[in-house]
Amino acid sequence: MTTTQMTLADAELPKVRVDILPLLIVPVLALLMLPLVGSFPTWVTLTVAGLAMGMMVFMMASGLTLIFGLMDVLNFGHGAFVSVGAFTGTLVLLPMKNWVEADSVLMNLSVVGLAIVLAMVVTGLLGWAFERIIIRPVYGLHLKQILITMGGMIVAEQLIHVIWGAEQIPLPLPETFRGAFIIGDAALEKYRLIAVCVGLTVFITMFLVLNRTKVGLLIRAGVENGEMVEALGYRIRRLFVGVFMAGSALAGLGGVMWGLYKETLTAAIGGEMTVLVFIVIIIGGLGSVGGCFIGAMLVALVANYAGFLAPKLALVSDILLMVTILLWRPQGLYPVAKR
Repeated sequence: MTTTQMTLADAELPKVRVDILPLLIVPVLALLMLPLVGSFPTWVTLTVAGLAMGMMVFMMASGLTLIFGLMDVLNFGHGAFVSVGAFTGTLVLLPMKNWVEADSVLMNLSVVGLAIVLAMVVTGLLGWAFERIIIRPVYGLHLKQILITMGGMIVAEQLIHVIWGAEQIPLPLPETFRGAFIIGDAALEKYRLIAVCVGLTVFITMFLVLNRTKVGLLIRAGVENGEMVEALGYRIRRLFVGVFMAGSALAGLGGVMWGLYKETLTAAIGGEMTVLVFIVIIIGGLGSVGGCFIGAMLVALVANYAGFLAPKLALVSDILLMVTILLWRPQGLYPVAKR
């Protein structure tokens, strides 16, 4: 090894500074709300409920933030994948009603797990078709992307009416998911705790894939500079398709979880979440998974606390939160460099 090579090998890489301020917002917000809520058990219940809702919103939003970050695609039809995922889950949950109503944790988890797998497979394949037929002709054309993807969502909702009918479909929670754990005077709903666990699992998995695998490295490199990744010989178009399928599958997962949370399905269940999902990814920083996670927690907690303290304010709490964050950081909490 030459002297020059040894010098380069021994040289220290510049340390990356971690911006911890956004990480502190959620715990600081929760602690500030404690004296305002007044009752510790009520505060615990509101906080856990907010975190659970935030996790479900994150599941739906994480796929979209990946799609925009890597592909620069404004997919306003993302809610269609949420709806399709929720309704696909009924193909398992309704026929296997006996398993849903059984007083068995194993049977309940099995049927819900099967519903989630089927929903993710169907929405992933639908995402593949959506990207090839609808998205591919409008890459780089944001206005056309907005119009054509919104049209795609309308078509998807009408197809749901054709296949499943226009009436609401009840989707009861599995028997062992009902009720709450009583800790002192605080009531922690079982399903909300399950949602927190599932959301954390999704976030940790995405974090490890993006930061500890070659595929994750290519995705992050593609977000920063797609042309350079192409120049190095990697087919970023295939990566685009894979990311779109993964994002659509995550929307399907979120759809099943959100449908069980609402316990009633309509074709518009995904479309109703579209605005909230976009608020979350704007707050987090377009293309940032970590920012999306924090944004989802903030949106859900603020909505819960506002609903308890000032119900009228809760209607606009998401917008006020987004405006406040953007006044502080115009590009969001963790903006992607090229954005």
